[in-house]
Amino acid sequence: MVSSSPLGDYLRARRAALQPADVGLTALPGRRVEGLRRDEVARLAGISQEYYLRLEQGRDRQPSEQVLFALTRAMKLDNAAVAYMRRLVEFQAGGSRADDPRRLTEEMDRSLGSMLEQWAQTPAYIVDRNQTVVMSNPLAAALLPGILEPGISVPIAVFGSAWREMDRDWEETARRTVASLRFNSDPDDRELQRIVGVLAMRDPDFRRLWARHEAHPHYVSPARLTLQGFGLLDFTRQTLLIPGHRRHVLTVLHAEADTVAADAVRALLSAEVNTRAGAGERIRPRDAAIA
Repeated sequence: MVSSSPLGDYLRARRAALQPADVGLTALPGRRVEGLRRDEVARLAGISQEYYLRLEQGRDRQPSEQVLFALTRAMKLDNAAVAYMRRLVEFQAGGSRADDPRRLTEEMDRSLGSMLEQWAQTPAYIVDRNQTVVMSNPLAAALLPGILEPGISVPIAVFGSAWREMDRDWEETARRTVASLRFNSDPDDRELQRIVGVLAMRDPDFRRLWARHEAHPHYVSPARLTLQGFGLLDFTRQTLLIPGHRRHVLTVLHAEADTVAADAVRALLSAEVNTRAGAGERIRPRDAAIA
């Protein structure tokens, strides 16, 4: 079920995640509230308690930039939180909607596919705002077969048993995946709701992380993956936002020279050259509509 106030949900979750000491307040004995109280947040932000209550309840759906920055300072949030709250305000005002029927144009498809094809020696793939793979190059598909291929949901894969077993830093990967999923997606996107519903039903770890309401884009991080036949591979996972209203994200897995990961990439590349010709034919967008 979609909340009537996504911003209110976010503020409540962030407030609950803080302790008085985190923001320079002293907690008196017998305190019953978990996290900060509404009046404490309002006082730190320099706004009235009544107005803050209206924000959490969704009765004021368009707070000013000044209010958003004040709340960010009060709850020790970062610039990503400001950007995320701006999008929630836009959503509440009826702006960004995930059901927009616009699709990637053929020209954009060719451009992105050509770009991935040029990176023949680097695993690379593109996901949409819900982290469903839109397109990938042959090396990415060979590195993680059945995962980094068009139409696959990365969040569902991350919370699956196979990914848990191969990822040495699974907890951090899962947290980062959930935070970036929330940051990039739209609350009323039906595909987002499907993904969240599936994972919430089957996985307590997902329910725990989703309830935290963390919302951050991902930029760069290590990726330590144990793959059959190669052992432990150390990559650097770099993401880049593709300009446009779709909020598609390009991810590159970079292996340092003279490492086991680099050897694995060369072996996979050699296998691809020997067994499958025409790499460009397989760099294609998924067949489903892309908002």
